[in-house]
Amino acid sequence: MTIDEQLEYLKKGAVDLIREEDLRQKLERSAKTGNPLRVKWGVDPTSPDIHLGHTVVARKLKAFQDLGHLPIYLIGDFTAMIGDPSGRNVTRPPLSREEIEHNAKTYREQVFKLLDPEKTEIRYNSEWMGKFDAADFIRLAARTTVKQILERDDFEKRMNNQQPISLHELLYPLVQGYDSVALECDVELGGTDQKFNLLSGRDLQREYGQEPQVVITTPLLEGLDGVQKMSKSYGNYIGIDEPPGEMFGKVMSISDELMWRYYELVTDLTPAAIADLKNRVENGENPRNIKVQLAKLIVADFHSHWEADAAENEFNRRFVQKEIPDQIEEKQVDPGVHNLAQLVAETGLAASKGEARRLIEQGGVKVNGEKATAANAGIEITADGVLLQVGKRKFLRLTVL
Repeated sequence: MTIDEQLEYLKKGAVDLIREEDLRQKLERSAKTGNPLRVKWGVDPTSPDIHLGHTVVARKLKAFQDLGHLPIYLIGDFTAMIGDPSGRNVTRPPLSREEIEHNAKTYREQVFKLLDPEKTEIRYNSEWMGKFDAADFIRLAARTTVKQILERDDFEKRMNNQQPISLHELLYPLVQGYDSVALECDVELGGTDQKFNLLSGRDLQREYGQEPQVVITTPLLEGLDGVQKMSKSYGNYIGIDEPPGEMFGKVMSISDELMWRYYELVTDLTPAAIADLKNRVENGENPRNIKVQLAKLIVADFHSHWEADAAENEFNRRFVQKEIPDQIEEKQVDPGVHNLAQLVAETGLAASKGEARRLIEQGGVKVNGEKATAANAGIEITADGVLLQVGKRKFLRLTVL
């Protein structure tokens, strides 16, 4: 890719890019020198497993890896003992060393379903923070001001609500920021809720005489309901260790509108490729076909292409074909793309094209088991045939002449 193409690819789905001109300069320098950028994603192992929402940042890290840069997967075993205050209205309980080690092991196993472990640097921030003594912490604390720390939205809200803030929580952004100094990072990635912490790393690097890192934030992925963020507590999540069939079915349950958000945030497709898919839908292709492709991409990422195909077949058997009678009338038509309303009328499933249009708009017509919503949709008849259903009892299988 050219530098412009790399920037476009790396910006896909990003909320903040601080600063784009800095990233361009770093990419250009890397191309000239052959030295890859050091790109960090830090994760505190606070729970034993990862859902699809967590992989939004991981996929951004993978994008840098695909472009030849060095991803640094930083496990915050030291910061986990402090507890990240991001998005919290109460103090987060610190984890025990045993909990941290158990969770860190599962994090490594799960994230390497996306990243190439042979080309990834794994680090723990206890490597340097565990060696800090009291004097080191005092010197680190001298690099910032109380006013800077208290400008954080989470702390400001808690003070306004007269909720306590523990002193150790004020150290969290400093410690996370120092990780970037210790690793000499060129880029740091994180969710939008981590923006304050990521900028702290940028500031501290300046304090230590380093070139400040570029900060890229990604949005929080909406869950299956399309409203709240993906979370186990809301029950709207897709676990990346779930069986292929379960993952496939959950992806197929999301709305057509949300489908594009998932394409942007949890697939490796380029913006141009996603635009092509949108054009296909705008030109009449059934959105279900595009959603099937999304479900198979996601399943293949965390399992295999073979299991993605099997999950599609099982989904069709269980849900698409469950109401189909054993004996179905067949008709032959010319191969190619046909207007749906006209097809329904011409095959006798509706008395007229006007009635066919009304039935489609009311949700009374299905194509291959999926409800059709656009009367002017183009339906392609191939050697595999197409199954039309009107209402609960009218079925017709169309094959080519």
